[in-house]
Amino acid sequence: MGDLARRLLVPSIFNLARDGPIPDDFAILGVSYHDVGDEDLRASVEAFIPDEERGGKAWQSLRERIAYHKGDFTEAGTYESLAKRVDANALFYLATAPQFFGTIVDALSRAKMLDEEKGFRRVLIEKPFGNDLESARALNRQILACIPETQIYRVDHFLGKETVQNIMVARFGNHLFEAIWNNRYIDHVQITAAETVAVDSRGKFYDATGALRDMVPNHLFQLLSMVAMEPPNSFDAEAIRNEKAKVLSAVRGPRANEVKADAVRGRYRTGKAGGKKVPDFRNEADVAADSRTETYAALKVGIDSWRWVGVPFYLRTGKALSARDTEIVLQFKPVAFALFRDTDVDKLPPNRLVLQIQPHEGISLKFLAKKPGPVVDTAEVSMDFSYADTFDLGHRTGYETLLYDALTGDQTLFQRADMIEAGWAAVQPVLDAWGKDGEPEDYDAGSEGPKGAAALLERDGRHWNTLS
Repeated sequence: MGDLARRLLVPSIFNLARDGPIPDDFAILGVSYHDVGDEDLRASVEAFIPDEERGGKAWQSLRERIAYHKGDFTEAGTYESLAKRVDANALFYLATAPQFFGTIVDALSRAKMLDEEKGFRRVLIEKPFGNDLESARALNRQILACIPETQIYRVDHFLGKETVQNIMVARFGNHLFEAIWNNRYIDHVQITAAETVAVDSRGKFYDATGALRDMVPNHLFQLLSMVAMEPPNSFDAEAIRNEKAKVLSAVRGPRANEVKADAVRGRYRTGKAGGKKVPDFRNEADVAADSRTETYAALKVGIDSWRWVGVPFYLRTGKALSARDTEIVLQFKPVAFALFRDTDVDKLPPNRLVLQIQPHEGISLKFLAKKPGPVVDTAEVSMDFSYADTFDLGHRTGYETLLYDALTGDQTLFQRADMIEAGWAAVQPVLDAWGKDGEPEDYDAGSEGPKGAAALLERDGRHWNTLS
């Protein structure tokens, strides 16, 4: 059982078991080639359970239902022996290297382990789902030849965040927002996923992937689709996914002749980020000395729809930056200044709605108020909603909702094949252009990114929201 399963999946299942949504006969079966036993697996997983929970009845009960199955998932014999242990409802979570996704699904199918005669059989697949449009299409074809779309749950852990799930409620449940959620009032949208961590021990993976592939066609486009989708006719999974798919198919990314103007790539160099000294990316372990891989990517995209025509969406993501900050900023158009021309007001900053996804989940509305005193002057103030301050969230990993939805057969928060392919199609011209020539622009670790990213907005008379 790998790091993802031990660090996030099993603790999430424990949270669900403790709080009651899953049955008492739920069991976890870890599969790996390592020569260990049930108790070894239980001990390795227990290290990620909060100290205060380990002696409790809930954990002790689940602990006894964790078992280990030794086997190489590239060998048919593993599935034959595994099939003898799985004879009820089952989720197969593929927390493996992506090159094995198709192989595992094909082997499960050949072993008849995906037949639903004895209960549901659902396959959960982590990103990356392909590394370009061609490979994503090929992987979809391979998997869909084995099982239908209704059994496939393509995981994007960003969608497990409460603020992300709250986007639809905030929009469609509050006339205050929905009435102005369009190109008449919104000037532009920023979507940011910034990290302070460097690549650390993931140098080999990251050097072969880069920031664009790692984050944009999946995480950032999923956030974009939640913001830009039209109202579904219900909260039914397919109704919601249909609207998200329409948005993704309407995304107009940089064309080949627009990449230099509308796409920026950067690479961190020596500095300090997250309180740690960070080496030059090309000096990281398992990174090629002549690497041209980007650790930062920023794009300007549009959406070809009546609601969003003329509204640019600016996306950015990067490693070793000044703050860990995942957020969506909707910046509204400025009001006319004429009324304030004979006052002490120098300018009127635009209103901003900030959807904070991590590290602190919440929503902030930035607006202007009059400063106290005899003259007319203004200051930006904020109305803030914090999930942690308003609700008892407890210790959550972000995977609880995703796992529960998979157990109950709700595919709302999971991507379909057409959504995956639309995301890759939008960035493919950028991947092609970056693969041909040029070097990423260097930026200091601990900064807000390369200067070219700031220029991307400044050319349009705009600027990024400060990372915080």
